[in-house]
Amino acid sequence: MGAQRKGATRAEDSDELARVPLQAILLADSFATKFRPITLERPKVLLPLVNVPMISYTLAWLESAGVEEVIVFCCAHSKQVIGYLESSEWLSQPNFSVTTIESHNSVSAGDALRLIYERNVIHGDFILISGDTVSNMSLTQVLQEHRERKKKDPNAVMTMVIKRSKSSPITRQSRLGTDELFMAIDPNTKQLLYYEDKADYSKAVICLDKLLLTDNSSISLHNDTQDCYIDICSPEVLSLFTDNFDYQHLRRHFVKGLLVDDIMGYKIFTHEIHSSYAARIDNFRSYDTISKDIIQRWTYPFVPDVKFGGNSATKLERQGMYRASEVVQSRSAEIGPFTVIGNGTKIGSNTKISNSVVGEGCTIGSNVSIEGSYIWNNVTIEDNCKLMHAIVCDGVVMKSGAVLEPGVVLSFKVVIGQQFVVPSYSKVSLHEQPIKQDSDEELEYADNSSGIGELSSIAGTVDKSNGVMSSQLSGEQCQPTDELGTGGIGYVWSICEGSHEEEWRHSIAPIPADKLAEAIQTTEDDLELITQDGSVLPASGELKLDSIDSDDVDNEDSRDDSIDFEKEVEATFLRAVHENIKEDHVILEVNSLRLSYNKLFADCAGAIFYSMMKLALETPHTSASELCNNAVSVITKWKKLLKSYLNDIDEQVCV
Repeated sequence: MGAQRKGATRAEDSDELARVPLQAILLADSFATKFRPITLERPKVLLPLVNVPMISYTLAWLESAGVEEVIVFCCAHSKQVIGYLESSEWLSQPNFSVTTIESHNSVSAGDALRLIYERNVIHGDFILISGDTVSNMSLTQVLQEHRERKKKDPNAVMTMVIKRSKSSPITRQSRLGTDELFMAIDPNTKQLLYYEDKADYSKAVICLDKLLLTDNSSISLHNDTQDCYIDICSPEVLSLFTDNFDYQHLRRHFVKGLLVDDIMGYKIFTHEIHSSYAARIDNFRSYDTISKDIIQRWTYPFVPDVKFGGNSATKLERQGMYRASEVVQSRSAEIGPFTVIGNGTKIGSNTKISNSVVGEGCTIGSNVSIEGSYIWNNVTIEDNCKLMHAIVCDGVVMKSGAVLEPGVVLSFKVVIGQQFVVPSYSKVSLHEQPIKQDSDEELEYADNSSGIGELSSIAGTVDKSNGVMSSQLSGEQCQPTDELGTGGIGYVWSICEGSHEEEWRHSIAPIPADKLAEAIQTTEDDLELITQDGSVLPASGELKLDSIDSDDVDNEDSRDDSIDFEKEVEATFLRAVHENIKEDHVILEVNSLRLSYNKLFADCAGAIFYSMMKLALETPHTSASELCNNAVSVITKWKKLLKSYLNDIDEQVCV
């Protein structure tokens, strides 16, 4: 191999690159605890996302993007991941090789990359990605940019994929539930100069090294950018992890470490995507958001009615409803828009399901209400139950009259007693809550070989017939407990001290109105204090050493912002229509958009009215008079929403 490298000439570099198979490293371990208690029994990458394991979306995209070899790194619950891959179609795909590396000692992404470096399996540029990422982007352009940049500058070792996504100025988080991200990028070269995802909002400022301003003629600051966690890496990245054992976290340690390292001079660049989709499931809120994006077909061709990765395709019906072929449904049952019903599921009379995903083999009784929830496989829900924005794992039984309030997570095989109401944001599991909490949220010790001693005596075993984790006690059986009502089985985990805010921020449930109201008031107070100080930076803008007149650029940005604002308001309004969200909650969401985009009340009123008329046009009609009736009906139903902004306009005019 050394002789081959020695004999290669510069003129042959491009041909040599072409002969190297395009490789990807897929991290099948989250190294995080955000999905506990579920991930105590099943690895995150095997959790169903719209009835398909997360890792299948990642592998399907890599295959479609031209990747030829994928190295899957397995740590927590490694046997389950390897077993899934061996029983799936991924190991028998032509021109697409999937191999696994298993480790029981790695506790971070840094450890994983150091082990992969030792195995000497990477032979050129590679894609670094985790198995909880969904995308449909093409890799052609970003690979070309990375390789051409590397030819000119050997220190250009990584290209990060990013996408525009405004964070809420109220909650300081993105639509995926992640913290607001601040980035500084050279607008000419696209080099990343600054990265901060843990800003101190109490100071209302971010601090940049003054050398950034002296060494770069132009810097573009962003807090409207989403990190897609898709990286194009040169082989040097692996050696850098090996040389520095302080590198554990990919962003917090490695990226930030390279940005402040003046000795080695390694550089990271960015590639922004626009029309393509790319997002990572980091928490329960992003699980909910990305599920909705899949159902609404933003991730095409990786959608429920297209067969990929061994999934069973479902039929797309009206209003974004997907139904498998072998579903038994009572005539009086109502299946609402943006809902997926899995194969072999039975639905009783007068049951209503909307904006939800139901897995395979479920039995749902009569007079059940399911709204905005995710029901996995083989779940039994008896008569008169009610579920609102909840996650229900495999094998759960809800006895008659049980209620799940928003944000509840029921782990595998939990039983909820009759008439029992599970409070908001509760997490219930057959495992007792670990007494010792991990000191670093980035470390996941839920593996058979590490950390299991911290749990109760329940040990997980895999049912080989269906690959589903079943829970057994090594000693005495888990007894019914009054904690979950009569006949209930499981433990309710308590919310850790200081984690109450994180629960509603990262939950699949909509943010409560009182929390939004408090956040809006706090933001307005902060803005008033900041503006008194004199200078305020826009949400995202460019800093230049020399002041240059850029009215044309500003006008173009303003037009783009107006279009984005109208789209956001339209999406908020349509979601309110389909999910029956109260008008007061919609007003709070539109107010947060108004502050985010720095718009007037008149802009809100115009965007809402436009959305109303669009809804009226899309409602079936056969004549102009019916169209007018549709418009009147929409305005009448949502008059409080529209009137709130029209009243504010009148007040502004009077002032």
